[in-house]
Amino acid sequence: MKYNVPEEYYYTKDHEWAQVDENIVTVGITDYAQSNLGEVVYVELPEEGQKVTQNEPFGVVESVKAVSDLFSPVTGTVIEVNNGLTEDPGHLNDDPMEEGWLIRIEMDSERELANLMKAVDYKALIAKK
Repeated sequence: MKYNVPEEYYYTKDHEWAQVDENIVTVGITDYAQSNLGEVVYVELPEEGQKVTQNEPFGVVESVKAVSDLFSPVTGTVIEVNNGLTEDPGHLNDDPMEEGWLIRIEMDSERELANLMKAVDYKALIAKK
């Protein structure tokens, strides 16, 4: 199966994507993750102003198949939450790379981006599965 893996995004081993615009990082789950989760029925996200830490859980996504933690790709402060997902979590299935974004983080240090995968590495990871 072919998944949407934009070249300009960063990725985690836990299947979150990170789009970086200066020091603001928009976070979502990958097309691969939403496909494997199946129909998403509930999303729990942090409050604006909450601190998040790289590789630590910041929320939960629940599907008809499983409940999974969401892990932050960077350390920083949550500056925006996609509240539309609490009303319609199906956006995660319909458009995980755009309308289904989860949170925006003002990151503390760009150095943490070196711990994330580029698209070519993420494609290799999901090809093994």
